[in-house]
Amino acid sequence: MNDDIRSILEGVQSGTITVDEALLSIKKAPFEDIDYAKIDTQRRIRTGTAEVIYGAGKTPEQIIGISDVMLKNGQKTILVTRLSKEAAEIVGTAHEMTYYPGPRLGIIGTFPEKNGNGKIVVATGGTSDMPVAEEAALTAEALGNEVVRLYDVGVAGLHRLLAHLDDIMRANVIIAVAGMEGALASVIGGLADCPVIAVPTSVGYGASFNGLSALLSMLNSCASGVSVVNIDNGFGAGFLASRINHMQLPVDR
Repeated sequence: MNDDIRSILEGVQSGTITVDEALLSIKKAPFEDIDYAKIDTQRRIRTGTAEVIYGAGKTPEQIIGISDVMLKNGQKTILVTRLSKEAAEIVGTAHEMTYYPGPRLGIIGTFPEKNGNGKIVVATGGTSDMPVAEEAALTAEALGNEVVRLYDVGVAGLHRLLAHLDDIMRANVIIAVAGMEGALASVIGGLADCPVIAVPTSVGYGASFNGLSALLSMLNSCASGVSVVNIDNGFGAGFLASRINHMQLPVDR
């Protein structure tokens, strides 16, 4: 893979190919096939963010093998989502990994330097929403963002949220994580001037239907600027928030 890229760069240097042709060739560079997985080693070049490992359904040995390829290709921070404690213990024998049992998230390597445009605020309705919120917060931090956590600031005690108006007003992106009726996203959406990413959680009693009630409430939010990810999808929210927080002015092509 590195030899292929070197040949492309040498072609640019000699003038046999243009910069745009080289960029296209690099973006279309092949993946690495290890039988049970095809690792997209050039995803960072194409999209700005390296591949993430979804741990559920994979054996620890498969996760180790995929991580080996990523590390070999220069990836310094590897996210492993939905990772069980038992699998984490085995993976940890092969790679230096920090495991967070609440969000079931493993991070191999070190957190990168914070290089986002501003701060990402992660707020929860209640303490029970924290595992999903931590998945979002840790994902954002592993992608190079500064994160401010506001936990247990739900609408049942609105003064708890209003005590953090400065953080809300200064945020570049806000992730609102809530179960039950999911009202937190609408309230924050009515206070903030930045994008709000709503994350419904499966927290709640019977009629919450494992997060469906919160999902529908968030989709029907009357506050403008609120987008919604899937139920309990903290990773998706943290990833999207990072994309927003790293946006640059477009370059003329």
